[in-house]
Amino acid sequence: MTSALRPDDAHPYLRAASAGIRHHTRSLASPDARPPRRTDRPHLDVLHAHLTALLHLLDHLAETTRPPHPTAGRHLASAHTRLWQATSEVHSAFHLLPADTPAEDAEASACHPERLPEGPPVLTICQRHLAAGHVVRRRTTPTDLRPHTTACVR
Repeated sequence: MTSALRPDDAHPYLRAASAGIRHHTRSLASPDARPPRRTDRPHLDVLHAHLTALLHLLDHLAETTRPPHPTAGRHLASAHTRLWQATSEVHSAFHLLPADTPAEDAEASACHPERLPEGPPVLTICQRHLAAGHVVRRRTTPTDLRPHTTACVR
C-alpha cells in the first residue's frame, strides 16, 4: 500500500516509480490476465530505460557518498556494478526476442556497435545501452564486471 506523498518529500518521483513497478508486477502476475501477457521488445525497452535511470542514480549516489563515507560509497558502487550486469542481460534478452513484424529480420534488429541500428525501439535501447556502458567502463574495472560481458549476444 502506497502512502500519500508529503509536500516536503524529497523523493516523490522515485517513490512513484517504485509504486509503478510494483503495480506492473502485480498486473503481470494477476490470474485475471487471460491470456497471459508475453514479454515483448517494447516491454524490455521500457524496463531497460528504467534500469538505466537507476544506474545513473546509483552512480551519482556512490560518487557523493564516497568522500565522507568510503565504505558506504563502495557498497553503492558495487550495487551499481551489479545493476549494470542486470541491465546488460535485459539488453541481450531484447535482442533474442523475435521482432514484432516479420519484415524485421535478425540482421536488422541485431546490435551493431559500429553503426546505428535501424529504427526504434532497437535504436533507443542500443544507444542507451552503449551510453551507459561508457560510464560503467570509466568507473569499473574489467575484473569487477566478470563473469558477465557487456557485449551484445545475438
